[in-house]
Amino acid sequence: MAGKKLTHFDDKGHAAMVDVSGKRDTVRIAVAVSHVSMQPKTLKLIMDGGVAKGDVLGVARLAGIMGAKRTADLIPLCHPLALSQVTVDLTPDKKKHQIIITATAKLTGKTGVEMEALTAASIAALTIYDMCKAADKGMIIGPTFLKHKSGGKSGVYNAP
Repeated sequence: MAGKKLTHFDDKGHAAMVDVSGKRDTVRIAVAVSHVSMQPKTLKLIMDGGVAKGDVLGVARLAGIMGAKRTADLIPLCHPLALSQVTVDLTPDKKKHQIIITATAKLTGKTGVEMEALTAASIAALTIYDMCKAADKGMIIGPTFLKHKSGGKSGVYNAP
């Protein structure tokens, strides 16, 4: 990391949007993961469809997709992107009493989609919390992290 310059600051140290006009378009994919840990009875409520607010996983999936599409409205220096695909998969883990969220964002363009994937995973996790908080205020969100990214000058990244 030594010697790397942070890209969202100008020469005077002010926050700035990165100019990507000189970059070439490449296929860019990012995958982010988040976990929501909960009491066993809360996971059972979700799986049995017993949450009063409705289909928790279905609503969380849609919220995640919508979040990815709105990333530039939420994160000040993100470019508005024409995403070609966003998927949000929610997998219950009965042994660990959690929902594992995997969000994938894809486009062909000049800048990466890591923030869109991370936003999708985060918003899906927050939606699960919101829909289930009446049953379990002690739910824990995290870790949330970038699992994979490909495309662009920096190439491929896979989380260790």
